[in-house]
Amino acid sequence: MPTLTSLGWNTEYETEFAPFRERGWIPARVAVEHRHTVLLFTESGELTGTTPGKFHYEAESHADLPRVGDWVAAEPLPGEPKAVIRHILTRRTKFSRKAAGEWDIEQVVAANIDLVFILQGLDHDFNLRRMERYLVLAWESGATPVIILNKADLCSCPEEYAALMEELAPGVPVHTMSVREGVGLDAVRTYLKEGVTVAFIGSSGVGKSTLVNALAGRELFKTAEVRADDSRGRHTTTRREMVMLPEGGVVIDTPGMRELQMWFADEGLDEAFADIDEIAAGCRFTDCTHTHEARCAVREALETGVLSDERYQSYIKLRREIEALEARRDSRALLEKKRKDKILHREIKRVNKINPKAR
Repeated sequence: MPTLTSLGWNTEYETEFAPFRERGWIPARVAVEHRHTVLLFTESGELTGTTPGKFHYEAESHADLPRVGDWVAAEPLPGEPKAVIRHILTRRTKFSRKAAGEWDIEQVVAANIDLVFILQGLDHDFNLRRMERYLVLAWESGATPVIILNKADLCSCPEEYAALMEELAPGVPVHTMSVREGVGLDAVRTYLKEGVTVAFIGSSGVGKSTLVNALAGRELFKTAEVRADDSRGRHTTTRREMVMLPEGGVVIDTPGMRELQMWFADEGLDEAFADIDEIAAGCRFTDCTHTHEARCAVREALETGVLSDERYQSYIKLRREIEALEARRDSRALLEKKRKDKILHREIKRVNKINPKAR
């Protein structure tokens, strides 16, 4: 039976939870999301959690509903392995992306994580530009990123790829491994301590589920062979799921991401592109866009070869994606304010018409 500590509980959560404990509610952590319910891990075992209609009505978006990794205050139902979720505790960290589709909807991939393991394969999956996207969102999540280069057995020079990643992300740990041959597992295990939560992020077929199975010592998740021509998998992991490892540590396995669209990530962008942020300190204008301004230190670094064109173009592209997202959000907020003001003015007119003395 897990303890709260082994699930990742700490003094901050305990302080926030104190008022709910007085009501007879218990702390629980969301392990799996189903269509209408969630699986909760508690000290007394697993419970099926539901959220009342009011919870959904008051939520501004799907991101405000219980997601894998969330800590919640749950009210157990007597005599049943069920509980009603009454409150979500403050998320200390969260890895989010823009959900697929035209609408700007936040998708919380994992909440309250300490580490983000970003997996890439040393085969057709290896892509520096995609890794930059992952790093932006990983830094923005508030968790610490760790880069895992899997399938070293399929590569003749894994150390060269590791060097490229170390240059791309200075200070971020980079590990090469081969899950299939059991090489490199010990390095990964050093991160998996009691109470530490790790989210596994990466493309389909990169070996996330295979790695979790190897760390657990048994098959927790189904796996499948990848296609030889492009190294893509068949989405054997179809949902986000949290599991506890026998030697300690909590792992959240996630479905493969064929596309990773940006979410709001100002600080994450600066962290992932710390080299450009440092160069930008020498720009003439503090609001320099690094595209056309005079005495732009970033453009000068590009022209002199200090900064590569690929790195620069990737930075500009990601920043524009984030700025476009923010602009659309501001536009919707303005329209919503106008809508509410219109309703308020209409109500004031109605009241004044009924009761002129109320003016």
